[in-house]
Amino acid sequence: MTTNHCPPLSSRHFTIEEVVLDGAIERFVRGGRHLFPRLADALEGIEEIGVLGWGSQGRAQALNLRDALAGTDIRVTVGLRAGSASREDARRCGFIAADGSLGELSDVAGRADLVLFLVSDAAQVELHGEVFARMKRGATLGLSHGFLISHLANAGEGLPAGVNVVGVCPKGMGLSVRRLFEQGTTKDGAGINVSVAVEQDADGRAADVALAWAIGLGAPFVFTTTMEAEFRSDLFGERGVLLGAVHGLAESAYRRLRDQGVGADEAFARSAAAITGPIAQTISRSGIEGLVAAILPAEAASFECAYAATYQPCRRVLEEIYDEVVSGRELAGVIDAGKRLERWPMPPIERTSMWRVGAERRARGLNDGELDPVTVGAFVATMIAQIDVLRERGHSWSEIANESVIEAVDSLLPYMRARGIAYMVDSCSTTARLGARRWGPIFEAAYTREAFAAVDDGAAPPAARSLESHPIHGVLTALRDFRPSVDIAVA
Repeated sequence: MTTNHCPPLSSRHFTIEEVVLDGAIERFVRGGRHLFPRLADALEGIEEIGVLGWGSQGRAQALNLRDALAGTDIRVTVGLRAGSASREDARRCGFIAADGSLGELSDVAGRADLVLFLVSDAAQVELHGEVFARMKRGATLGLSHGFLISHLANAGEGLPAGVNVVGVCPKGMGLSVRRLFEQGTTKDGAGINVSVAVEQDADGRAADVALAWAIGLGAPFVFTTTMEAEFRSDLFGERGVLLGAVHGLAESAYRRLRDQGVGADEAFARSAAAITGPIAQTISRSGIEGLVAAILPAEAASFECAYAATYQPCRRVLEEIYDEVVSGRELAGVIDAGKRLERWPMPPIERTSMWRVGAERRARGLNDGELDPVTVGAFVATMIAQIDVLRERGHSWSEIANESVIEAVDSLLPYMRARGIAYMVDSCSTTARLGARRWGPIFEAAYTREAFAAVDDGAAPPAARSLESHPIHGVLTALRDFRPSVDIAVA
């Protein structure tokens, strides 16, 4: 077991609070728009924030920071590569070359005091040498993912000397980062939770810069991690219950119901729509305990059987994923795949019959799902197995809860409900998309060939981790006040 990835946090500008999670004290900062007036002081010495890239995170973060810093002397600029297809959208959003708010990537990297390196993971591997060489001494390099740090370690390369290096990692996709920020204009505390990490502190100011950046994005809850822990939990989580496992479970549960003679519409309501609708909504509002309590007494045995039958098969897959991430093989696979994508782009996965049924239902305005006890049991078992793998690897409870529960139910699953699970898999970052496509079918096989086969054969399932006494329930109760103050409205 590794040590708990929850380093100390100190700040001259923001209040550090403590929360006890399963007996462990963790420190955090409570965000909100009422703290925006403090941002300029916390960012003292920073005149320009340069956002490199206009992908999901780049776009959202540039817009949020520009809005949060309005009325200050700090400028937010966007740097794009020559010929970038994103240039026109950046212009439409008010970043233009004429006033210097839109420029070439290397130029912005060379003049900004805070350089937010938010291009894709593969592009970071390609461009980091150029960006590092252009950065001025005393500047701060900001990352929203630990991918590059892990790549540098594997490649035997170091970070640029004389600069701060910090991580601010939203626990949700860029669409959610921007959407909840916009909703927060009318209610304080609407936003996506964020983890912060200080990788290199050259002048003693790195922590306050990271916290100001996080709060400027609208984060209601900022917790600490390390870039290594963030990379491991993020890559692992999106291949698990955030994307890959959801994809595999929906396909398997739908097919099982159809094989039993259930109509297509009902089968979808009890599989994909159940996961993205009532399962996600109940966990968001009442925790996993609340979801279990919502199962009808007559269906409790089916839920318990599915939970017990699913835990070990999914636990084995999740342990394999974590080991692949730690070994560097998952990272290497992403980099290698990136080299092939220009020649062989990933086709959409929304081609099987289940996705067509979902599209037809949404077109008719039918988004409601039905709490099927077997689907609920399988989903909860997968979530608990992911939580257990992260905890046994020493991750802090705040990181575990955000990566395994909060990000799923408050950011990703609402978009899947509105637009489809397949849409999300096809629209997320290249790194996440590759992971979901690799591991989704492996999860699907575990559900179909092991978990559901045991449920339908009436076989005695192996012993599973006790659900009733699991510490995640107390953790989620303690963190309930730290979720977004509004439910995300998916346009």
